[in-house]
Amino acid sequence: MFKLLKYLKPYWLSVFLLVTTLAGQVFCTLQLPALMSKIVNDGILTENPDITWKIGVNMLGFTLLSILFALATHFFSARVGAAFSRDLRNAFYRHVLSLSSSEIEKFSTASLITRTTNDISQVQSATMMMLTMLLRAPLMGIGAIIQAFRTAPDMTWIIALAVIAILTFSISILAVVIPKFKIFQKLLDKITLLARENLTGLRVIRAFNNEKTEQSKFSAANSELTKLNLFISKLMSLEDPLIGIVLNGTTLLVVWVGLRHLETDLSYLGNTIAFVQYATSVIISFLILTMLFVVLPRANVSAGRINEVFKTKSKIKFPETTAGSPDKTPSIEFKHVSFAYPGAEADVLSDISFSAHSGETTAFIGSTGSGKSTLISLVPRFFDPTSGEIRLNNLPLKAYSETDLMQKIGYVPQRGVLFSGTVKSNIAFGVENPDDALLKTAAKISQSENFIAKLDKKYDAHIAQGGTNVSGGQKQRLSIARAIAKRPEVYIFDDSFSALDMKTDKTLRAALKPETKNSIVLVVAQRINTIKDADQIIVLDNGKIVGKGTHFSLLKSCQTYREIVKSQFSETEYERELRHASK
Repeated sequence: MFKLLKYLKPYWLSVFLLVTTLAGQVFCTLQLPALMSKIVNDGILTENPDITWKIGVNMLGFTLLSILFALATHFFSARVGAAFSRDLRNAFYRHVLSLSSSEIEKFSTASLITRTTNDISQVQSATMMMLTMLLRAPLMGIGAIIQAFRTAPDMTWIIALAVIAILTFSISILAVVIPKFKIFQKLLDKITLLARENLTGLRVIRAFNNEKTEQSKFSAANSELTKLNLFISKLMSLEDPLIGIVLNGTTLLVVWVGLRHLETDLSYLGNTIAFVQYATSVIISFLILTMLFVVLPRANVSAGRINEVFKTKSKIKFPETTAGSPDKTPSIEFKHVSFAYPGAEADVLSDISFSAHSGETTAFIGSTGSGKSTLISLVPRFFDPTSGEIRLNNLPLKAYSETDLMQKIGYVPQRGVLFSGTVKSNIAFGVENPDDALLKTAAKISQSENFIAKLDKKYDAHIAQGGTNVSGGQKQRLSIARAIAKRPEVYIFDDSFSALDMKTDKTLRAALKPETKNSIVLVVAQRINTIKDADQIIVLDNGKIVGKGTHFSLLKSCQTYREIVKSQFSETEYERELRHASK
């Protein structure tokens, strides 16, 4: 956890002022019992009202100072705590964004959400307790012990006895509770995972009438979390009555010993009153420390989970600046590229070699699991090849800085992704200072113009999180418009036309052709009609290229491609395509 305290460094002055005001508050508080003792011994017992009033005014002054110091302490504590958690959360989120897809999958999205919210909140609370209670308790405890020894040295053994009793109870409880915190955080991850999974797939769950099954899974995980939480709470609840017994027992013991002294020395009354207050302060200080020993281990578990993410470095490294000068004319070349997912026994892609040039459309087709989406995900470096090389504009991909590489790529994922905002903000997502003409052109080419015109606020119409208030086809078209507005050198369409009807698909591709005349277009598709006119079609089977060429050349040379065409065309259409290919 101490590794995360570096985020307090920019606020060292506020931390210093917090510690100073805290020390001032403790000092003022410790003066009050001693002054009360003087009032009793020197004022009340001697019937001297002048001394009583004089010491009373001093007590009032120390009380007011203690209040002012307490207010200042809370102010600086809140200020430092808010800034600390903000900076830590920003740094954590920035680091998560820097991780590659394989690292994200390693932790799981649900776990990363829990770490960003719950775990950082736990660390924030513990840090603030360290800056306040963890400092205040020892200062108050040590100061109270010193003052108690000055007041009644022959009764300090009572405080030692009380402290031993508190430590015995607390250590016994903590030894059982602390190991449960790691289990608690893992169960919390599981709850988050199930909630996210079920809410995301709610339509599928309802469509298959599977609500009861998913509810039972969630209830089982929730019950397990509840049982563990109750177990921890029950054990911790034992601490209050045990501390109460120690506190009351200490008070009684002090009064009993004090009364025995009063038989010979009446002035011991003030000392006894002061000693009771100091003893109470010592016990409360140790109680606070034991509470911190509960909070800090739990926060330490959370800090460990946060540091685990910070320690994880992306396997994909980008140079700060692009090394070399790429060609001005766009081109992509795969040279004997192979790829296997981390931990997988077999390659997903094997010995992939091809080139794509400016103004050309290269399409990829194959059965499910043949490696199409994996192949094109290598271009924006979501993953790196396990062997071989990919060159963009005659420069290795690894030579590009992240900014330069991503500026050249317009990526449309298989599932259209929209962000909460407006139609305009979603189309302009990858463009700095876009003008309305550019956005309208992108919408027109992507065939989004017609449905945008029907919206109440047109381009300022609200888009819900995840695009839940638009249809799948509309979501896909807006995702395509976003890539078009970027005007990249490389367009990547990962089965991005699947939600479009045949007419819209054809019209969109026709409108896109002039726009991409100076760019490379990479298309993954399942429908033959979508890629039929591509300049180059690459057929994949089990991660290997089994065919490469145009539609008609592949009909003549590639059995796998013929089978795909035959499965999608009628017998008459298939025969017609074969006759055309043989000419």
